[in-house]
Amino acid sequence: MSQTRWWIFIPIVIVALVYYFIRSAPREAGMLLINGTIYTFDSNNTVAQAIAISDNKIVAVGTSEDLIRAYKSDNVIDLNGKTVLPGFIDGHAHILGEGGRLQTLDLVGTTSSDQIAGMVRDRIMKFKPGQWIIGRGWDQNNWEVKEFPTRDVLDKIGPDNPVLLRRVDGHAVWLNSKAIQLANITRETKDPEGGKIIRDNKGDPSGILVDNGINLIDNVLPPLTKDEIEQRLKLAMEECARLGLTEVHDMGVDLETISIYKKLIDKGECPIRIYAVIDGPGETWKYYLKNGKEIGYGNGFLTVRAIKLYVDGALGSRGAALIDSYSDDPGNRGLTVTSEDSLKQTCQQALENGFQVCTHAIGDRGNHIILNVYEKILQSTSKEIASSRWRIEHVQVLQPGDIPRFKATGILPSMQPTHATSDMDWAEARLGPVRIKGAYAWKSILNTGVHIIGGSDFPVEFVDPLLGIYAAIMRQDKSGNPSSGWYPKQRMSREEAVKCFTQWAAYGAFQENEKGTIEAGKLADITILLKDIMEVKEIEILKTEIEMTIVNGKIVYQKNQIQDSHN
Repeated sequence: MSQTRWWIFIPIVIVALVYYFIRSAPREAGMLLINGTIYTFDSNNTVAQAIAISDNKIVAVGTSEDLIRAYKSDNVIDLNGKTVLPGFIDGHAHILGEGGRLQTLDLVGTTSSDQIAGMVRDRIMKFKPGQWIIGRGWDQNNWEVKEFPTRDVLDKIGPDNPVLLRRVDGHAVWLNSKAIQLANITRETKDPEGGKIIRDNKGDPSGILVDNGINLIDNVLPPLTKDEIEQRLKLAMEECARLGLTEVHDMGVDLETISIYKKLIDKGECPIRIYAVIDGPGETWKYYLKNGKEIGYGNGFLTVRAIKLYVDGALGSRGAALIDSYSDDPGNRGLTVTSEDSLKQTCQQALENGFQVCTHAIGDRGNHIILNVYEKILQSTSKEIASSRWRIEHVQVLQPGDIPRFKATGILPSMQPTHATSDMDWAEARLGPVRIKGAYAWKSILNTGVHIIGGSDFPVEFVDPLLGIYAAIMRQDKSGNPSSGWYPKQRMSREEAVKCFTQWAAYGAFQENEKGTIEAGKLADITILLKDIMEVKEIEILKTEIEMTIVNGKIVYQKNQIQDSHN
């Protein structure tokens, strides 16, 4: 080789050697998780052993041996075989409501109106006359006498304190006479449109307001202070992190709550991500129509790009809008709480301004109405319909002809598996043996090629996403009843159930490129569990504990000290 060629060749060799040493030298990682069972849910359903995290993102996924060789870190966590999943996402919940449940009377699981009266009596003893007693969680369907309670029960133990107790679904309230008087509700007060005042045999208010009837009490309820809102948000978000949630789609928020979220994010006191959905047309909606969407505030911790609407009420309080009468209440077809014209107007505004619409619909008539409205508005645009990703929240009862319409229009069903296992003891009495086959029909919907956004609707149900995953897989209560599952043909596979609370929920918030799977380049939102819920017996899912929750590359909850190893 000539001298000239050597002078050309030597620089190339030097560059190649430098490149080799740079590539082969261990890179820095802020956190290295090794020796785990990592379900990535990538396109190949890869099960890996290790994850390297740098700043707030996943930079590599692979075997422990490969990642230990390729990365060095001062924070190496040996998982000792523990299970790792993409961070759980609750696709439909109410953060402020859960914070309120943690602060006020928790009536979930109560078995009679007399039991609740005793709880109210205990609370009154600690309060001054005139102070409001607030609670939530009662469900008359769980009582021996499955009827709405009356004001008389509360009047006997608390005549000087106004009492307001929300039903578990939030679609009915139980008041005592003091609260009724403060709201000036009398026998002459007419039922508001989309609402109902339950009356006794004399025509007087019995103490129960349903759906839009609840608005009659709003003006006399003491408003929460900003400090109280902040405290409730923090309580609820800490609980979410403890139970493995890395993000919540918070349904129905106002501008004040959004501003407090921002304050918490700015102070580093927001442990999970929030996909905030505006609470219907009003001042908050006007603000965002004027100022536009807000995506990824605070390093991706807050997004506001959707609005929550309502078609009907709830099945448990017989406010869900049905095509035919309730089987256990002839003549009652439920309530529509928003006019079609109003729905169309807001949906048109959302379309023109690029906002997602998320509409509460439970009954078959309610779902049919909003499917028609969505189709009419979406088909008026030249854009691809599916790109809007408009959602229907709950989708509890469908007539058979409406099931294929989700796939045809790109509309996303957002469903809560524990609603089925909570309602199964009485749902067929409401709907009858024919309609019940179109209720909570997860598999029928999945079989059309549509993905379901999974959620809990807490505080209507419990926060724990493992309860939802178990319910989706088994359609049984926590005691394993019924033994074969309630309408077992509608059961999901384990993979489908987990995707509802990870990948598919991320898609429902336009975030599938950022989260929902464990892959290099995605945000480091990760949930670590004690047991392998993809392999253990189904009942063991309920006994599985969350070991660690990682959001944005930081540990926001840790149950036990996991071994820290070093290379």
